[in-house]
Amino acid sequence: MRTLCASTLIGEFFVIGFAGLVAMKDPDLAMSTVWTVSGIAMFLCVVLCGLVTRPGGIQLGWALQVALILSGFFVPTMFFLGAVFAVLWWASVHFGRKVDEAKARFAAPASTGAGAGAS
Repeated sequence: MRTLCASTLIGEFFVIGFAGLVAMKDPDLAMSTVWTVSGIAMFLCVVLCGLVTRPGGIQLGWALQVALILSGFFVPTMFFLGAVFAVLWWASVHFGRKVDEAKARFAAPASTGAGAGAS
């Protein structure tokens, strides 16, 4: 799960940076505010890459997805991109758990016949 979620978060990192560049062109937004908010969100993406498997990591990822969608009020394209990344986040979590379960099944020792023919 960690690899899929981290990949999604790194993609978001770049999208947030590019959205900051777009938001910077808005005369109603101060450049310092745009880059403070963008910088914090980008930092969270990187930190969440390491926190995904920790308690609360997935929930923090969902909070970031909601914030990304809500950023559409400042950069309208982010409504669409935020929704796309929310779907990617769901898929990363959902299929990442399935991959983790499959890995655990393969790693489990065979319970039948492991020591039956040894004597």
